[in-house]
Amino acid sequence: MDHGTVGSAQSGRLLVEVREEGSSAVVTPAGELDHHTADLLREPLDDLLAKGFSRLVVDCSRLEFCDSTGLNVLLGARLKADAAGGGVHLAGMLPVVARVFEITGAEAVFTVHDSLDAALAGGDG
Repeated sequence: MDHGTVGSAQSGRLLVEVREEGSSAVVTPAGELDHHTADLLREPLDDLLAKGFSRLVVDCSRLEFCDSTGLNVLLGARLKADAAGGGVHLAGMLPVVARVFEITGAEAVFTVHDSLDAALAGGDG
Protein backbone atom coordinates (compact mmCIF):
# COMPACT_ATOMS: atom_id res chain seq x y z
CA MET A 1 0.00 0.00 0.00
CA ASP A 2 1.17 3.47 -0.78
CA HIS A 3 1.20 5.59 2.35
CA GLY A 4 2.80 8.60 0.71
CA THR A 5 1.34 12.04 1.22
CA VAL A 6 0.02 13.38 -2.05
CA GLY A 7 -0.42 16.90 -0.79
CA SER A 8 -1.85 19.27 1.73
CA ALA A 9 -3.43 22.70 1.91
CA GLN A 10 -3.92 24.94 4.90
CA SER A 11 -5.81 28.00 5.97
CA GLY A 12 -5.81 29.40 9.47
CA ARG A 13 -8.72 27.19 10.45
CA LEU A 14 -8.48 24.14 8.19
CA LEU A 15 -5.67 21.83 7.18
CA VAL A 16 -6.38 19.21 4.50
CA GLU A 17 -4.02 16.29 3.99
CA VAL A 18 -4.32 13.88 1.08
CA ARG A 19 -2.68 10.51 0.59
CA GLU A 20 -3.14 7.38 -1.46
CA GLU A 21 -3.99 4.21 0.41
CA GLY A 22 -4.13 1.31 -2.02
CA SER A 23 -7.00 1.93 -4.43
CA SER A 24 -8.49 4.60 -2.18
CA ALA A 25 -7.58 8.21 -1.64
CA VAL A 26 -7.68 9.35 1.98
CA VAL A 27 -8.52 12.99 2.63
CA THR A 28 -8.10 14.26 6.19
CA PRO A 29 -9.58 17.67 6.96
CA ALA A 30 -8.52 19.01 10.36
CA GLY A 31 -10.19 22.03 11.95
CA GLU A 32 -13.27 23.91 10.82
CA LEU A 33 -14.99 23.24 7.50
CA ASP A 34 -17.22 26.18 6.62
CA HIS A 35 -17.94 28.83 3.99
CA HIS A 36 -14.48 30.34 4.38
CA THR A 37 -12.51 27.07 4.18
CA ALA A 38 -14.66 24.84 1.94
CA ASP A 39 -12.51 25.32 -1.17
CA LEU A 40 -9.54 23.82 0.69
CA LEU A 41 -11.49 20.55 0.76
CA ARG A 42 -13.36 20.89 -2.55
CA GLU A 43 -10.21 21.33 -4.64
CA PRO A 44 -8.35 18.18 -3.51
CA LEU A 45 -11.54 16.10 -3.75
CA ASP A 46 -12.10 17.32 -7.31
CA ASP A 47 -8.43 16.73 -8.17
CA LEU A 48 -8.55 13.15 -6.87
CA LEU A 49 -11.71 12.41 -8.84
CA ALA A 50 -10.11 13.90 -11.96
CA LYS A 51 -7.09 11.61 -11.43
CA GLY A 52 -9.37 8.58 -11.49
CA PHE A 53 -9.88 7.89 -7.79
CA SER A 54 -13.54 6.98 -7.46
CA ARG A 55 -13.30 5.71 -3.87
CA LEU A 56 -12.61 8.56 -1.49
CA VAL A 57 -12.28 8.10 2.25
CA VAL A 58 -12.69 11.27 4.29
CA ASP A 59 -11.10 10.83 7.71
CA CYS A 60 -13.28 13.12 9.83
CA SER A 61 -11.56 12.30 13.13
CA ARG A 62 -9.87 15.73 13.24
CA LEU A 63 -12.80 17.70 11.81
CA GLU A 64 -14.09 19.89 14.64
CA PHE A 65 -16.89 21.72 12.80
CA CYS A 66 -18.84 21.35 9.56
CA ASP A 67 -21.53 23.74 8.34
CA SER A 68 -23.89 23.47 5.37
CA THR A 69 -21.21 24.67 2.94
CA GLY A 70 -18.88 21.90 4.05
CA LEU A 71 -21.70 19.40 3.84
CA ASN A 72 -22.41 20.53 0.27
CA VAL A 73 -18.74 20.00 -0.68
CA LEU A 74 -18.97 16.41 0.54
CA LEU A 75 -22.32 15.85 -1.17
CA GLY A 76 -20.93 17.20 -4.44
CA ALA A 77 -17.94 14.86 -4.22
CA ARG A 78 -20.29 11.97 -3.48
CA LEU A 79 -22.31 12.65 -6.64
CA LYS A 80 -19.16 12.77 -8.78
CA ALA A 81 -17.71 9.63 -7.17
CA ASP A 82 -21.00 7.75 -7.59
CA ALA A 83 -21.10 8.73 -11.26
CA ALA A 84 -17.61 7.24 -11.61
CA GLY A 85 -18.72 3.98 -10.00
CA GLY A 86 -17.23 4.69 -6.59
CA GLY A 87 -18.27 6.54 -3.48
CA VAL A 88 -17.32 8.77 -0.60
CA HIS A 89 -16.80 7.06 2.73
CA LEU A 90 -16.77 9.05 5.96
CA ALA A 91 -14.75 7.78 8.89
CA GLY A 92 -14.36 8.63 12.56
CA MET A 93 -16.80 11.55 12.82
CA LEU A 94 -16.75 13.45 16.08
CA PRO A 95 -20.21 13.79 17.68
CA VAL A 96 -20.54 17.50 16.83
CA VAL A 97 -19.96 16.76 13.13
CA ALA A 98 -22.05 13.58 13.13
CA ARG A 99 -24.95 15.63 14.48
CA VAL A 100 -24.95 17.84 11.36
CA PHE A 101 -25.26 14.73 9.21
CA GLU A 102 -28.04 13.35 11.42
CA ILE A 103 -30.07 16.58 11.44
CA THR A 104 -29.87 16.99 7.66
CA GLY A 105 -30.35 13.32 6.84
CA ALA A 106 -27.06 13.33 4.92
CA GLU A 107 -25.80 10.31 6.85
CA ALA A 108 -28.22 8.21 4.81
CA VAL A 109 -26.42 8.96 1.53
CA PHE A 110 -22.88 8.29 2.73
CA THR A 111 -21.20 5.12 3.89
CA VAL A 112 -20.16 6.00 7.44
CA HIS A 113 -17.50 4.07 9.34
CA ASP A 114 -16.48 4.25 12.99
CA SER A 115 -12.80 4.53 12.15
CA LEU A 116 -10.40 5.06 9.26
CA ASP A 117 -9.21 1.46 9.55
CA ALA A 118 -12.81 0.24 9.19
CA ALA A 119 -13.34 2.45 6.14
CA LEU A 120 -10.18 1.17 4.47
CA ALA A 121 -11.01 -2.44 5.27
CA GLY A 122 -14.61 -2.04 4.15
CA GLY A 123 -14.01 -2.45 0.45
CA ASP A 124 -16.38 -0.66 -1.90
CA GLY A 125 -19.45 -1.17 0.30
